[in-house]
Amino acid sequence: MKLFQRRQRSLFGEILDWMLTPFLLLWPITFGLTWLIAEGIARVPFDRGLGHNALALAQLVQSDETSVGFHFPKSANDFLLADPTDEVYYQVLGAKGEVLSGDSDLPLPQEDEKLVTDELRMRDDMRQGVPVRVAYIWVRVKPQSARPALVQVAETLEKRSVLANEIIKGVMLPQFVILPLAVLLIWLALARGIQPLNKLEQLIRQRNPDDMSPLDESVVPIEVSPLVLSINDLLQRLQDSIATQKRFLADAAHQLKTPLAGLRMQADLALRQDASADDLKQSLLQIARSSVRATHTVNQLLALARAESSGAPVAKLACDLSALTMEVVKDFLPLAMERHIDLGFDQACDSAWLEGNPVLLKEMVRNLIENALNYTPSSPERPGVVTARVFRQADLSLVLQVEDSGPGIPETERARVFEPFYRILGTEADGSGLGLPIVMEIAHKHGATVQLQETHPGQHPPGAQFNVVFAKS
Repeated sequence: MKLFQRRQRSLFGEILDWMLTPFLLLWPITFGLTWLIAEGIARVPFDRGLGHNALALAQLVQSDETSVGFHFPKSANDFLLADPTDEVYYQVLGAKGEVLSGDSDLPLPQEDEKLVTDELRMRDDMRQGVPVRVAYIWVRVKPQSARPALVQVAETLEKRSVLANEIIKGVMLPQFVILPLAVLLIWLALARGIQPLNKLEQLIRQRNPDDMSPLDESVVPIEVSPLVLSINDLLQRLQDSIATQKRFLADAAHQLKTPLAGLRMQADLALRQDASADDLKQSLLQIARSSVRATHTVNQLLALARAESSGAPVAKLACDLSALTMEVVKDFLPLAMERHIDLGFDQACDSAWLEGNPVLLKEMVRNLIENALNYTPSSPERPGVVTARVFRQADLSLVLQVEDSGPGIPETERARVFEPFYRILGTEADGSGLGLPIVMEIAHKHGATVQLQETHPGQHPPGAQFNVVFAKS
């Protein structure tokens, strides 16, 4: 039962419902139980007096070997029947069931009831359609083989009802005052109990839109602390997301500035009136190169943004890492042949399946191979070597390895090459500085680690080897 129906759920109303609904439902049950208890309490003193009268009459039964008699003085009879509220009846039956004294129409005990002498018993019965309470006792007579005499005293239930009503009034009437007071106290206590939520709401509303600092969970009750911690976690994720977006915009503006400026300069040179055909051709060639570089930078920025887009886990499917790597190697074969680089693929395990996102995994392999091709010197006389390899280690973890025969990466620079737009000084390779950060982000999305070391330690050139290690699934 809902005491407070609303279109939108209210925590205050929900708690109030669960507190007051049982309280109000139990009140009529309490009333019924009080009525039953009051009737039992009211019955005890009157049953005691009724039984005392029956025992007194039983002592007046006299018997010998030939007859059973009962002598009841008129004064005693008048005293027994003198009740201003209820009607009182008595009956004395002899050994043969004859009426020795009293009312002949008083109902008898049940026939199947076990007959026990000198034991006072009580029962509820009806006399002429009126409910009565009966106290009765079987009295032993002479001879012992004769049927015992029966003494019964009955009275109507008016006094019992009056006393029960008085008890109920004494118990229940104060509850009509206590009940509204209890509801009011529950209301006030609940309103005070949820006050920290109202303060938390005001604290959040008063914040500046750019304030992402965590809320202080120590000022709220311990039950609300998980909510505050969740809000703080959300604020932290929003802060990271905003920082990522700002960094993306700044990086995009910075990286696109150079090729766009080059495009404009070459266009201005081509528009000179004294420009020759060779100058025009050279400008168009530079414009084409700048456009390719700008397109590549934009694609890399989009790939990095896609990898960093959110903290949510990526959608994963069962992927064959060997097949994905082979596809990327085939795509780069024409470029490798143009640069006289020996590009190969080596599968050193029977099964290379893992749970991952195939689009992101191909992007990761593409960036590793493209980075190796860009930084591997090569000539027809001395071709460079780039090898992609998929294998499993002794602990069954899956490894994607891309190694080259280039100049390698100094140990002091290895941590920084995974930063966006960082490029080692002195290198003339064309690139945006985003390939390895993309690799790191995608590996992180798949719970993998990226390791960088030399291909041939101690040799010159030492080469570079990138290992992406996927944990055993």
